[in-house]
Amino acid sequence: MITSGISPYWRVSVVELTGSTQDDLANLISLEEVNAGELIVTEFQSAGRGRLDRSFQAPAHSALLFSFYLKPKRVRDDWGFISMLAALTLSQSINKSLSKDLSLKWPNDILIGDKKVAGLISQATEHGVIVGIGLNVGMDESELPVETATSLLLANSEDLDRNKILINFLNLFEINFKSWDSGADFRQAYSSLSSTLKKLIQIEVVGKPVHQGLAKSITLQGTLMLDDGSEVTVGDVVHLR
Repeated sequence: MITSGISPYWRVSVVELTGSTQDDLANLISLEEVNAGELIVTEFQSAGRGRLDRSFQAPAHSALLFSFYLKPKRVRDDWGFISMLAALTLSQSINKSLSKDLSLKWPNDILIGDKKVAGLISQATEHGVIVGIGLNVGMDESELPVETATSLLLANSEDLDRNKILINFLNLFEINFKSWDSGADFRQAYSSLSSTLKKLIQIEVVGKPVHQGLAKSITLQGTLMLDDGSEVTVGDVVHLR
């Protein structure tokens, strides 16, 4: 069903169980067995991970879990924006099915209200980027990993069909990515959904002093700029007000 709804750019492999779709793709790339557009989606990950190497697990069949490989033509310095482009695209593709406010927390967490419904990671390789996505779809409250999480089910989404959600995302991302790869600037679109920009935030990085500032803008590389001139490329963002 998935293949019939997407373009030949994507090659989708569906697996029932794996350690991590991100690691699976990385292993294939190391063997030079992967081209751009390769995608692995699974029903359950036993060793899934999110940003900053945090573990990520969801009950089987309750989340949309997948990773895909890209080979950008843009300069490598700009690749940092790719996961943000993916977060923007996923937000655009599910927003119409929601009645509640959806926003992006820098760099690539998707929030419904003030709770996280999806997270993304990106991993640069020698010639490309692996993007991993975890979207909470059918989880009830007892299945949520943390109190600050939510799901499309709990947000009363009109669409809980994971195949359809994936198809919609891939079709839109292909358009957005090819436009971005040709030089388009998606910062305005990203900023319009940002819940981080124009807020006082706190940046927390393990082993470094906590830093506070007003989130001002996003660079082409995905760096978060603060009003004091500081550049944030990594860390946990806490919204203070």
